[in-house]
Amino acid sequence: MNFRLAIASLTAACLLAGCGGTPQLVSTPTLQVFDGNSLPAPSGADLVGDTRPYLIGPFDRLSVDVYGVPELSKLVQTDAAGMISLPLVGQIKASNQTSAELADAIEQRLARFVRRPDVSVNVTESVSQVLTVEGQVAQPGLYPVVGKMSLLRAVALAKGTTEYAKLDDVVIFRTVGGQRMAALYNLKSIRTGVYDDPEVFANDVVVVGDSPGRRLFKDILATTPLLVSPIVALIN
Repeated sequence: MNFRLAIASLTAACLLAGCGGTPQLVSTPTLQVFDGNSLPAPSGADLVGDTRPYLIGPFDRLSVDVYGVPELSKLVQTDAAGMISLPLVGQIKASNQTSAELADAIEQRLARFVRRPDVSVNVTESVSQVLTVEGQVAQPGLYPVVGKMSLLRAVALAKGTTEYAKLDDVVIFRTVGGQRMAALYNLKSIRTGVYDDPEVFANDVVVVGDSPGRRLFKDILATTPLLVSPIVALIN
């Protein structure tokens, strides 16, 4: 996938559209511009990855049992950053580890206080459907998708935007049928009812304002007139 070429193609299409009225973007050999104001919804296959050892994630509930030391056994929930806190252990990263790997890490911490600690970790409740919110938000991270979720709700879960966030520079990245797609949105336009608040799904990545990933689209935003509707594009 050549992101730079795709960005250049979309920039050229924006320039061809002219500066007056609603931009009329055209497809190019490297970029297909979609009609409509929203990304296609992902299929069930897009939402469920290949079978693999389960890795603990944000907001999972865990049972941590220390054999023979019941006062150190706890039911805990990982936070948005995938961290947990335990007596004597303190804060420890749980996300992106299997239950066995986390148990080993806890045993290493407890070995300073408990002779030959024997720890088991079990996932009692999994929140596997999560989306990523990053960029100019107060609390970037992974957040659970429970029921129907919209872009504004996703930003609210991340404690809102920062004081100087670029509200007209918001991107949703999504994979549909194995194809990477992106849509540009303006939070101000959504809040004032210019267009609908789009639905977001598990595995989406929402980028608000300036960030390393968001800068891929800086040329588009520099050359495109003020949008009255989102730009939805497929990146080849």
